[in-house]
Amino acid sequence: MLVIGIAGGTGSGKTTVVRRIIESLPKDEVAVIPQDCYYKDNAHIPLEERLKMNYDEPASIEWSLLVKHLKDLKEGRAIEMPTYEFITCSRQKETIHIEPRDVVVVEGILVLTDKELRDMMDVKVFVDADADERLIRVIHRDCIERGRTPQMVIDRYVETLKPMHELYIEPSKRYADLLIPQGGHNKVAIKLLTDYVRSLLKPRNEI
Repeated sequence: MLVIGIAGGTGSGKTTVVRRIIESLPKDEVAVIPQDCYYKDNAHIPLEERLKMNYDEPASIEWSLLVKHLKDLKEGRAIEMPTYEFITCSRQKETIHIEPRDVVVVEGILVLTDKELRDMMDVKVFVDADADERLIRVIHRDCIERGRTPQMVIDRYVETLKPMHELYIEPSKRYADLLIPQGGHNKVAIKLLTDYVRSLLKPRNEI
């Protein structure tokens, strides 16, 4: 099993990179584990307080469960991945059944900040993008998918996203094996990554 970690700021284009990896490999050969599914369950906290919590720092993630699930997959065991509802900021009852695959992609803004998780990765990628571009994408996504107004997104960006990016996410790029500048628009870098992944898989599949 090949484990690929893909980090980068919110709105940097990580999803596009993941999609390109999936498209470049045979069908059903890739399992994707989004960091966002592993936010701690805060359902016991009143909604008004949950909406004010900081979800852009490592302490917001249940790393122990994410690491356990990745270990299970590496050992050939299927997992029940949790799901998270961003509108209510709480974990849902439903889970997603994930079978072990030749490639497992662990994707999220903070995935390179946790050493135990990082040490389980064969390839570490950081998707870089201009701050203005990322903000535009975040406004578009959060207004459509998460029920927020543009002003709410901008306020959150200034108060939380930007300082957390500078404190945790940007420094984590030093752990990356590959930087992809220009985010999901960088077709050359993405092709280099997908070609490299295929080259790593080929000898494994020939064993």
